Amino acid sequence: MTEHVWSYKSTAGYVQGTDLTGFTVEATDGSVGKVDKHSDEVGDAYLVVDTGVWIFGKEILMPASTVVSIDPEEKTVFVDRTRGQIKEAPEFDRDKHLGDARYRGELGAYYGAGIPFGGRPA
Repeated sequence: MTEHVWSYKSTAGYVQGTDLTGFTVEATDGSVGKVDKHSDEVGDAYLVVDTGVWIFGKEILMPASTVVSIDPEEKTVFVDRTRGQIKEAPEFDRDKHLGDARYRGELGAYYGAGIPFGGRPA
C-alpha cells in the first residue's frame, strides 16, 4: 500500500532533474520550512525539510507523494499535510533513511495513511 508514497504524483508538476533545494515548503495551513535535500529517483523520491525555528530545527523526511504542486517562480513546494501532521511526523534520521527498510516502511505508512503513529487523527 505504501509503494506509491515514494513517487511524485503526476499532477504535482515536478520535472525530473529540478533542484528543489532551498524551496519553501507550504503545508495546507502555512509555511513549515525549506527543502534541505531531495531525491527524485523513481520509487525513492522524497524531500528533507528543515523546519528551522518553527519546531526548533527538526528535520522531516517527507515522501514525494505529499507534494501537491510546485511553483518554480516562487520557489515553493505545496504539500497536502497540515502543520500539525508534519510536526507530529517522525524525525528524520540520516543514518536510517537509506538503509533501514523498517524505518522507511513506518514513514511510508505514516504519510500514506495521513495520520500520526498510534492511529490518532491529527
